[in-house]
Amino acid sequence: MAEHELFPGAETVHWGYLDGNLSPVLSIDSGDIVTVHSVSGSAEEAPVGRYRVRPELGVIHQTLAPELGPHILTGPIRVNGAVPGDMLKIDILDVSLRDDWGFNIIRPGKGALPDDFDASRTVHFGIDMTTGTIAAPWGGTLLARPFFGVIATAPRREDGRRSSVVPGYFGGNIDNKELSSGSTLYLPVSVEDALVSIGDGHAAQGDGEACLTAVETGLSGRVRITVIKNTDISAPFAETSTHLISMGFDEELERAVHEALRHAITLVRKRTGMSAEDAYTFCSVAADVRITQLVNIKKGAHVMIPKSALSPTISDQEMP
Repeated sequence: MAEHELFPGAETVHWGYLDGNLSPVLSIDSGDIVTVHSVSGSAEEAPVGRYRVRPELGVIHQTLAPELGPHILTGPIRVNGAVPGDMLKIDILDVSLRDDWGFNIIRPGKGALPDDFDASRTVHFGIDMTTGTIAAPWGGTLLARPFFGVIATAPRREDGRRSSVVPGYFGGNIDNKELSSGSTLYLPVSVEDALVSIGDGHAAQGDGEACLTAVETGLSGRVRITVIKNTDISAPFAETSTHLISMGFDEELERAVHEALRHAITLVRKRTGMSAEDAYTFCSVAADVRITQLVNIKKGAHVMIPKSALSPTISDQEMP
């Protein structure tokens, strides 16, 4: 196992898209640990005067332009030996605040209430990295719970260049606040060497991400990336110390819920050996169906499956 560190810069980020044809900016082996640093925001979204804007963010603004989406993503990272049909286990060992500011935006025609607000707005939040608190513009403070909104493997090459906005089978703009320190994300591999990209740092977000964004900010994350060979998963899922988390994405929220529930049934069956009927009943009486986000074109739903309510008949070692 080796440790690596990857900083954002004009040569190590891509802005607004995922693409299976990108050249990697770092190569690692299965089981290696990478500390990934991120930046967020366009020049128009950066604060003036009061807060510190990192020089590398200014260089990115001067050198690159957003394409298809707004997210500045660090990577991609080549994971040697990963091939389509494998799965990446991404242990999110730690996520920490990197900048003393964040921003939130409202845009007419976007968000969960696209017709209710007719003026654009960008507001800035002060972040105290010592106390882990966020100063809200309306007064008071919020407790920071940082996580990356985007963690992705590259989409299939035949799918072409895809906007960073829309999540999918490759992960991407999942915006699930449960993916904080101590969680694990599992992603299918769709291209040789996987090509992992990480970014879209959030200091805090509620389920739904209703107005369009979270408190967008720069983060530092330490992740361990492990290749699991020859799996049969086709969609992302996650795990915390207390829950398994299935996910679903669709332009229609109801269909996203259906997808998340079907994946939940599969996870429960693999963990316990239950019948499909019993797993469906389990989801009804013990699991929580939640809205992940409502604003990424494809809406997201996830199912929180409490591990304490499962009685494993299959060992964790057999669980993908």
